[in-house]
Order: sequence, then C-alpha cells, then structure tokens
Amino acid sequence: MSHNLMVNGNDYAVDVDDDIPLLWVLRDTIGLTGTKFGCGIAMCGACTVHVDGMPVRSCIMPVAEAVGKPVTTIEAIGDTAEGARIQKAWLEIDVVQCGYCQSGQIMSATALLAANPSPTDDDIDAVMAGNICRCGTYPRIRAAIKQAAKAG
Repeated sequence: MSHNLMVNGNDYAVDVDDDIPLLWVLRDTIGLTGTKFGCGIAMCGACTVHVDGMPVRSCIMPVAEAVGKPVTTIEAIGDTAEGARIQKAWLEIDVVQCGYCQSGQIMSATALLAANPSPTDDDIDAVMAGNICRCGTYPRIRAAIKQAAKAG
C-alpha cells in the first residue's frame, strides 16, 4: 500500500504494508538510520521518535498509525529549541559512551523538556526509565538534562 508520511518536515510516499513498523520504514525505505533497533518489543527505547510531538517506540508502531502526523527523528531533533539544548548539553557533559542508545535517549529527553521545562530528578528518572543504556551513562544523562533545562 502507498502511504504518505511527513518526516522531519519532508513528505515521503512509501509503498509498504500497513503493519510494517515505522522503524523499518524510517531506516530501510526512507534511509534515516539514526533511529536504532534495540529490542523490537518497545522495552529499550533505542527506537524512540516523536509522532505528533509525542515520544513513541517506532519498533512496534505500525506505519499506518503515523500517516497524517508529523514524525521527527534524531536527524532533525536539533531543529527544535529543546532538542538543540539537549544535544549541546549531551556534548558538553560527554554523555555518550558506545552511543547506540543515545538517539532514543535524546528523543525522550527532548520530549521531557518540551513537556516540563524544569524537571526534578524524579521527573527525569520517571521519563527516562524506558530508555536502557547498557553502558550505564545514567548520571551523565541526568546531568545533561538538568543543564539543558537551566539553559532554557
């Protein structure tokens, strides 16, 4: 089936089945490989993107559910005020170790700041709990989110 998607402000006509996960359409059909496959069951957060401004796990979201809604991936999150602040703080705090989970971490952190410009540690922990970092960079992630919040 043909679907029209708006991803990062660009229109894409994709010819895929309704139930193909959005993740695979983004990576394999459109060619945006910044969004990562982690677990495939929405438990790790590596595949997090924004659909209609909300963070979603693209590994389980059928592409048909994204039609007519703006999709933002890691490739364009820096175009938002919150995303730019998060990315800057990520670099300044040196959050990244292996980096595999970081696009999902940044997408979740950006959504947090958009919804709550002054999050507490508990707010950060609650929102970021769905994103797993095998390298254990959680203290640096929290510090970067706090720094980005102060910069706003």
